[in-house]
Amino acid sequence: MVLALLREGDMHPYEMARLLRHRRDDRIVTITNGTLYHTVARLHGQGLLEEVGIDRDGNRPERTTYTLTPQGSAAVTDWVRRELGATGRTSTFRVALAEAHNLDRDEVVDLLGARRALLRGQLDELDAGLAGAESRGVPEQYLLELDRHRHLQQAEIAWLDDLIPRIASPGFAWGPGPEHPLATGKAPQND
Repeated sequence: MVLALLREGDMHPYEMARLLRHRRDDRIVTITNGTLYHTVARLHGQGLLEEVGIDRDGNRPERTTYTLTPQGSAAVTDWVRRELGATGRTSTFRVALAEAHNLDRDEVVDLLGARRALLRGQLDELDAGLAGAESRGVPEQYLLELDRHRHLQQAEIAWLDDLIPRIASPGFAWGPGPEHPLATGKAPQND
């Protein structure tokens, strides 16, 4: 998410943390200032972002502002692309979904369609396994988690069946418009 934030504009880590909390992204990933500063240092060391300035506001500590490198921008889209179509890591998928706007609409539709197909295949296997267990007389008490998982898979497939055509629709806003931070080159401000 840090790299994706910098696609919106140059920021210092404190501003990133504030913006993530303001957007309620802390529902998806745990955000602590220490972890965020460590993540920024690691990404800087990997050449995915670079320093563009240091400023000081009154008696506050200096703040280093970072920008995304071309390698960092590619890392964002590569990661979203890889995780959006994958299954098995719900928390990672949630972050990829939150950052899906970093890809072209058609690509997102294709990736979500691939995810749906994988989920459908997994659900078919799960249904076959449950049917086999029931035919062997396995008590239902031992199948509760599988039943829960089955219902969650069904719900996600139904959600994707609704979401994919909406995203594919030309009326569904996608990508940077004239007011979007990517188009204006300014990071959004918090009040």
